Amino acid sequence: MKKWLVAGVGILSIMLAGCGSASGDTSENDSNASSTSGAQEETEATDLSGEVYVYLPSPANLGDQLAADFEAQTGVRVNVFQGTTGEILARLEAESANPVADVIMLASWSDGLGLKADDALMSYTPEGADNLHEGWTDEDNMLFGASGSAVGVIYNTTLFPELDADWDELASDKYQGELAFPDPERSGSAKDFLAGFINNKGEEAGWQTWKDLAANGMTIPGANAAALEEVTTGAKGILVGGVDWNAYDSISKGEALEIYYPEGGTIVNPRPAMILNSSRNVDNAKAFMDYLLSDRAQQLISEAYLIPGRSDITSTQRENLADINTLDVDWDWMMEHSSDITSEFLSLVESAQ
Repeated sequence: MKKWLVAGVGILSIMLAGCGSASGDTSENDSNASSTSGAQEETEATDLSGEVYVYLPSPANLGDQLAADFEAQTGVRVNVFQGTTGEILARLEAESANPVADVIMLASWSDGLGLKADDALMSYTPEGADNLHEGWTDEDNMLFGASGSAVGVIYNTTLFPELDADWDELASDKYQGELAFPDPERSGSAKDFLAGFINNKGEEAGWQTWKDLAANGMTIPGANAAALEEVTTGAKGILVGGVDWNAYDSISKGEALEIYYPEGGTIVNPRPAMILNSSRNVDNAKAFMDYLLSDRAQQLISEAYLIPGRSDITSTQRENLADINTLDVDWDWMMEHSSDITSEFLSLVESAQ
């Protein structure tokens, strides 16, 4: 099993395979990428004006970069709200009587499917969608995985110089009181991981793993950032189900951390980008969706340690999709059951304290 330690902060090298001839202006792309579609030309059109409201999850600096770059290319002002998947969904609910958002991105594919089931999404096929990883779009062209992330085991190397335990092996006495887990009510990646794990392993075996880890003193400090902070500071030694991009970013800044993906497999979560049916700036929303799959945006996504949505782009500073042992799951089943699984999991961990 491969562990990753990122040394220092460098310019991320992006390699594009199987690209067609370049089209549009690529002068702003420092990744030696060649354009595979007209996405660059679309987002650099000069006939756009006004604004677009975009809600998206962390990394926060990525949202700022995407907004600034799109504004520079199009002149369209991007009004950004950034929060966890739970916070974004709560804001949508609060604004339901007077919708604001045009484009939303979530860290949970199952929550995106939930919005689709509620007839909240508009069908649109952005430029470059044919280059997405297999399964990173829905059949009705409403959800597009512009980026992705996986969950793994993140550990403090000062407390545990080496670690490669599988999920169920973390119930060992030597890890007693050292385990943390992100709050699945606030973390879309943690929520989908739990649901996918139960879906793949089965009810009996899947729940037994979480019962054993809860009995071993596993706690829930908060969403992804708060949970990782527990391990970074040494309050806990091991973060179970930690989102990978957060770990890679912290490691690049010199934190005493490492991450690995257990042999038992994990969930790789396409992070869906979607246009809401209630959008008041549809042309700008479509242009922003086109932009998300452009060379430039995919470069920024990769530099943020996320998995690029396009299959023709790979990263040299993190595990790529093909390198991760991904569990085979039923996303529709997960959409239906993830909230109940989250509630049961939280009750399980609380009762074990």
